Amino acid sequence: MIGGGGGLGWNRAGMRKQEGRGQASLYASGRTLDLTPRATGGHLIRGKEQNETQVSPSGPSFPVPPGRLPAPNPPPAAAMSKWTKDHLGTGSPEPLEVVIIGNGPSGICLSYLLSGYTPYMKPDAVHPHPLLQRKLLEAPGVSILDQDLDYLSEGLEGRSQSPVALLFDALLRPDTDSGGDTESVLTWKFQKEQAIPHVVLGRNLPGGAWHSIEGSMVTLSQGEWMGLPDLQVKDWMRRKRRGLRNSRATAGDIAHYYMDYVSKKGLGHNFVSGAVVTAVAWGRPEPGDAGARDPRPLFQVSGFLTAEDQSQQPFSLCARNVVLATGTSDSPARLGIPGETLPFVHYELSALELAIRAGVLTPASDPILIVGAGLSAADAVLYARHYNIPVIHAFRRPVDDPGLVFNQLPKMLYPEYHKVHQMMREQSILSPSPYEGYRSLPEHRLLLFKEDLQAVFQDPSGFQKVFCISLVLVLIGSHPNLSFLPGAGADLAVDPEQPLSAKRNPIDVDPFTYQSTQQQGLYAMGPLAGDNFVRFVQGGALAVASSLLRREARKPP
Repeated sequence: MIGGGGGLGWNRAGMRKQEGRGQASLYASGRTLDLTPRATGGHLIRGKEQNETQVSPSGPSFPVPPGRLPAPNPPPAAAMSKWTKDHLGTGSPEPLEVVIIGNGPSGICLSYLLSGYTPYMKPDAVHPHPLLQRKLLEAPGVSILDQDLDYLSEGLEGRSQSPVALLFDALLRPDTDSGGDTESVLTWKFQKEQAIPHVVLGRNLPGGAWHSIEGSMVTLSQGEWMGLPDLQVKDWMRRKRRGLRNSRATAGDIAHYYMDYVSKKGLGHNFVSGAVVTAVAWGRPEPGDAGARDPRPLFQVSGFLTAEDQSQQPFSLCARNVVLATGTSDSPARLGIPGETLPFVHYELSALELAIRAGVLTPASDPILIVGAGLSAADAVLYARHYNIPVIHAFRRPVDDPGLVFNQLPKMLYPEYHKVHQMMREQSILSPSPYEGYRSLPEHRLLLFKEDLQAVFQDPSGFQKVFCISLVLVLIGSHPNLSFLPGAGADLAVDPEQPLSAKRNPIDVDPFTYQSTQQQGLYAMGPLAGDNFVRFVQGGALAVASSLLRREARKPP
């Protein structure tokens, strides 16, 4: 789940719910990039300034069997802008300097920094943090990217474990955690000579997973914390004649903001959407190869693009550096029990929304089963109750477990989540029914699902219980999908013996460069590196950009 910083999860508006064929190649020579389908006659789908696709509230016009959902329309796959006509397929192409895999907020922010936009301290600015102010005054006129990030971030404290994330956040939003609204102490200068050639690959439109979230959902984190450098969300909303709701924005607005950011900042030529990376390999250049004078490793990035006719066009790129910015929402966590592949078992809240819109679920249906004790599960409970859909809510932990996320949210700010927690506590299956249409099953373990829409549990005493259900939502988290890396990236984690996890076992990176400790030239940022909020992923972009600029300055002529 992606949030903006201090808050977690989502809120629904008005309910306060949750935050091949052919061959394509990319080369770089100076600052020219090329993406050319070879011998296909097809066209790449180019990105457009558009809102995310919405599902028709009326639902499908055909009957749907119980428990089965109509297949949703696939998200649009597109590439932003039109690549320059100076194709470099002829001649001797040099490796691209940087390939960024992932076009969400992390990738967008890094593209901005690599495109020549450079942060400086405003000459007359005074930072409210005295120690940081003193350090900034020691290097007047020197860009933040060219300063010692380790030194600048020393002594900063906040809601992130990343020192560079805290530093960049403090520069962009100096006193936000204390409720202040002090303007950023940074000014931005476009310095073309600082730009590093790069390309950003993403499955979706710029904004990444934000286009997969139902548009009316609103962030729990403040709208301002969802913004990227030098374009405040509130200013963008004002120009669009949109308004924040209790200081929060809808997912649809944020997705549109990210697309607009790419357009307004002139980054579109760097973005290729509808791109699925299937393999990343690396090694040293062979003598005689392009770029062999540079001893740094070379990366081969392979995958396919989706054309307008939905055909797949393979591509292959050679790059000096690869940045992983794919987030963690690719692979929902599974229960690993029999029957989990049955068609009534789902892993996204959107399945519940679609079922209600399609008329598959009504208040007269058998209960839906929601599995999980986090914010996503709470969102599903609130959504179902809004439509009077009966709910069975199962989770493994005790309701008074101090590790539950509800205990980390202020009650005054998030009363609905605390209401769900209260329901979980008071409405177990063995209790009287103060909440009609809701039952909680604390400390219950799911054993299997049956084809006749039954779920079998084991209770805390070891007895089995069977419940008739109409649909299942398994909302127990998600894992990053790095299947395109050797060993699915397992060797890159902090603990290679454990599964890669954004919260518990992220990719092991240097905290001030975000370069992998295991592979030179490979970087990770955002949730993959342990930064789980838009507000703080931008610090990773700052660290990566600073590192790449230093490497660019040191490379042989």
